[in-house]
This record gives sequence, structure tokens and C-alpha cells, in this order.
Amino acid sequence: MVQKHQKFRTVNNTLGKSPNIGPIPADQLFPWSIAVFIALFLHQTFELSWISTILIAAWGISSWWILTANGSWRILSKFVKPPNWVRIRATYNPILQNKKKSHRK
Repeated sequence: MVQKHQKFRTVNNTLGKSPNIGPIPADQLFPWSIAVFIALFLHQTFELSWISTILIAAWGISSWWILTANGSWRILSKFVKPPNWVRIRATYNPILQNKKKSHRK
């Protein structure tokens, strides 16, 4: 028998997941196709063998995937310049003067 008052509500399981086109992540499709077209361009220009063309395409795809996949911040965060923090000492000048201090002479 199904209980009317469940502790948790069921939600859509696909929430928070990235879209895929088959086994290929959708956000990687365009850059991977560019890597394949570059490999095919090099194949036509330099008359490379198909094995070297496939290896060049695989190298481009894997390089892009490593740099931009889910853990990309681990690699790319090394190239971000940290902020330049400087410590200074300054005297405190209040904006509003206290009435007691202004009447003392």
C-alpha cells in the first residue's frame, strides 16, 4: 500500500545533468568537430595517412576534453593570477564627529 505522506518527494532524475548526444557530451560536440576538421585539413594538405589523421583527431579531441571537462578548474585554475593583496596602515578618521570631542578645547 502506498503511503500518502512520504518523507521525500520524487523529482526528475535528469535535473543537474548535462545533455548528451549518444556517448558524446553536447557541450563537447562543436570543439570535437573542429578538431576532426583540422585533422582532415592536415590530411588533405600534407597527404598524411589515415592512421596519422585519426591520431591527430584523437589527440585534439582528448586535449580539449581534458582541458574543459568536469574537472577543468583543477588544470585551468593554475593559470589564473591571484589578486594582489596589499596591507596598509591608516589612521581612523570618523565621518561623523562625536559631539563630546568637538566641545572640548
